[in-house]
Amino acid sequence: MLLSKILIIIFSLLFAATIVNMALIRIKPQQNWRELTLRIKTWWLIVIFFSCAIISPHWLGLTLFAFVSFMALKEFLTLIPMRQTDRMPILWLFLTIPINYCLIGYGQYNLFIIFIPIYVFLFLPIRMVLSGDTRNFLNTVSKFHWALMTTVFAFSHVAFLLVLPSHHESGALLALFLVGLTEVNDITQYLWGKSLGKIKITPTVSPNKTLAGFLGGVISTVLLALIIGPILTPLTFGMAFISGLIISIAGFCGDIVMSAIKRDIGIKDSGTLLPGHGGILDRLDSLIFTAPLFFHFMHYFYY
Repeated sequence: MLLSKILIIIFSLLFAATIVNMALIRIKPQQNWRELTLRIKTWWLIVIFFSCAIISPHWLGLTLFAFVSFMALKEFLTLIPMRQTDRMPILWLFLTIPINYCLIGYGQYNLFIIFIPIYVFLFLPIRMVLSGDTRNFLNTVSKFHWALMTTVFAFSHVAFLLVLPSHHESGALLALFLVGLTEVNDITQYLWGKSLGKIKITPTVSPNKTLAGFLGGVISTVLLALIIGPILTPLTFGMAFISGLIISIAGFCGDIVMSAIKRDIGIKDSGTLLPGHGGILDRLDSLIFTAPLFFHFMHYFYY
């Protein structure tokens, strides 16, 4: 199976990184390798979890993705101020998660794309109004809607790739293609920015984002998409090129938007659940934008 071979390669690379890290600690003990060690350990957990999600039966894979949405929504809500009257609306926020993923599991695309953006969008403020508390109403309901749209609706497009009308392995490979390119884009933007970056794109939002980093990330991601797209997915070279552009540009946008949100709240990381990486939202920031755009691109042209 192609999926098994790809996962073996990924785990081999991760194992190699672990060996290199151990060697660096032994060779240069005077340097602080703690952050690198934490990052690698956390990557092991992330890769194992994601691998289980994409190789499991659909019901279990969707359950694992729903769990990530639950933890991400919980993390988001801890970052924003709450009113005492918001307890029942918050319960409804969490109840949308199983409903949303059940729609995915039954392949209800038409209901899925309107359930949160329309029905929950309309229902939530009505439920909040019934409490009679109008203090900071618009501010609170806006944050609730944003929390649902990002941590549940947008992210769950990754899970929907698993159940597209195709062979099970094909859906898993599409999810792997999306997540892999999104992470590669983040890494290459950082490396190109560190190496050649001088012109800052958003100095007041994310000072480390440079034009060289952005362009380097786009070029690297597009090249990788051209190489692995026709192998892992039904994409032609032309469509793989467009997919690389979508993922690289959308990934950059997701990163800076979430950076703006964290600056507005006054935090550096969204949490501490993933040592060396921050919180769940810090790892999902790019996927929040890349997942729905890539999914609908695939759905429109191939399904």
